[in-house]
Amino acid sequence: MKINKLKIELKEKILVDIDFEIKKSLALVGQSGSGKSLTLKALLGMLPDGMNCDLDIEVDFKLIAGRTISFVPQNPFTALSPLTKIKKQFFTDDENIDKLFGQVGLDVKLKDMFAPELSGGQLQRVIIAMALENQPKLLMLDEPTTALDPQTKILIIELLKTLQQKFHFKILFVTHDIESVKNLCEDICIIKDAKVVEFGKMLDIVQNAKHSYTKTLIDANFANRKFRQ
Repeated sequence: MKINKLKIELKEKILVDIDFEIKKSLALVGQSGSGKSLTLKALLGMLPDGMNCDLDIEVDFKLIAGRTISFVPQNPFTALSPLTKIKKQFFTDDENIDKLFGQVGLDVKLKDMFAPELSGGQLQRVIIAMALENQPKLLMLDEPTTALDPQTKILIIELLKTLQQKFHFKILFVTHDIESVKNLCEDICIIKDAKVVEFGKMLDIVQNAKHSYTKTLIDANFANRKFRQ
């Protein structure tokens, strides 16, 4: 999936003007206001009213033939209805829900509970299970570990890595946290002020960043410098 051009404007102000490619797994990284979340919304067709979007995209037909793109939002605590049992929020039968729960490491008994009764990690696994329901070829994630504690964050990243290896979907992971995706995403795209400032292999850029903004992000993210040696 190649984005040859993505330009988003609001009242003649350019909010995003970038291009990038999702080969296998891409981390789209930038601080708040950089344009990364708007990029995701544009690809999902969820831009707010009033924004103009010019999009030139090359996409494998398999990605658009049917419901093969899934989305995992940022906050699992607000992504589900608190008044409806978990199983009633899926679009499939109990047998398939059990299978999906098994794939994400959840006890099937949780499907009969309500969202407020589950932990943040459990809720995020439920959201991922819902995303897998469509057997996606592309999984888009909007900072899905931000609301989680450090240990749960690691477990969710490892789960995503295992699921990708099993089901071979592509990943677009939007985040401000390079450290959280360093072992998940092969490629990284750094955005600053609506522009791409660096793009390439994760390991190459983390070890040998060229742009000062990228260096600042890395210094803010990595307490353990062994990864960069």
